[in-house]
Amino acid sequence: MKNKIERKNKKNSAPKQTNKTVAVNKKAVFDYFFVETFEAGISLEGSEVKSVKNGDVSLRDSFCHMENGGLELKNCQISPYANVGAFAPDPRRSRRLLLHKTQIRRLADKAAEKGFTIVPVKMYFKGRFVKVEIALAKGKKNYEKKQVIKDRDISRTAAREINSYK
Repeated sequence: MKNKIERKNKKNSAPKQTNKTVAVNKKAVFDYFFVETFEAGISLEGSEVKSVKNGDVSLRDSFCHMENGGLELKNCQISPYANVGAFAPDPRRSRRLLLHKTQIRRLADKAAEKGFTIVPVKMYFKGRFVKVEIALAKGKKNYEKKQVIKDRDISRTAAREINSYK
């Protein structure tokens, strides 16, 4: 009886990973200004969840699209799980994002305006659920992207100079 209680207490005392970031869309951060961000659930198959836990996800070139009154994540690469067998889902299939109807309607209205789009920013675990952070975004101009690169290079050289001075 004592062993059972010890195991139960051991399970409860183990620290849980609550927010583990799996994938970040760095290209979207570079190409867009984020106006507003939302947290959305995503409907995945069991083998896809295992692949996400392994970190076999790429959000590069993925986007969100309104379809049949819902929001779908398109072109997101989730590599098939190694031990899935014969019925592996398509790695780039469309996956439904789970949001409230009011949020979907609001996003659809904003995305219909000129210059706005909906992009996935990152994928992470919240408890045992896979979540996707999506953003209502406005595209950057080329001169703004060049300025970001210039600022990054200046800060990098300044940090290098400070480290060499020490």
